[in-house]
Amino acid sequence: MAEVSAEARIEAPAGKVWAQLMDFPSYGEWNATHTNFPNGGPESLETGATFTENMKLMGFPAEVLWTVEELESERALAIKGKGPMGVLVTTRYSLAPDGDATTVRIDGEFTGAAVSLMAGKLKDSATAALNESLRKLSGLVA
Repeated sequence: MAEVSAEARIEAPAGKVWAQLMDFPSYGEWNATHTNFPNGGPESLETGATFTENMKLMGFPAEVLWTVEELESERALAIKGKGPMGVLVTTRYSLAPDGDATTVRIDGEFTGAAVSLMAGKLKDSATAALNESLRKLSGLVA
């Protein structure tokens, strides 16, 4: 298993940050691992909804079938996905209002036999991608 996380204070209210997170057509502008949504982004999100995303991590392309596990407007989005080679991926976005700013945290977890072979490198690559994503997200909403 490989666990990763990143956190940033973004100089924008939670509603504005949340709106950007939910704007799936613009995912490629800030999400460092996102390539595209082969079937288009999710029409609407609700617990149990599914969508497919093409991603790239450590230079390798991967298609992930995501299921929404938790959704609390302007607070939290948790998705769990199945990727290639039996890899399971969990991603959780948490927003905490802080005056006119918002603290955004992204937590991720990778599990599966293939992960154990490259856990250290995966953790470093994914952590760097999360930090880059938060930096780009901040630039879009601040």
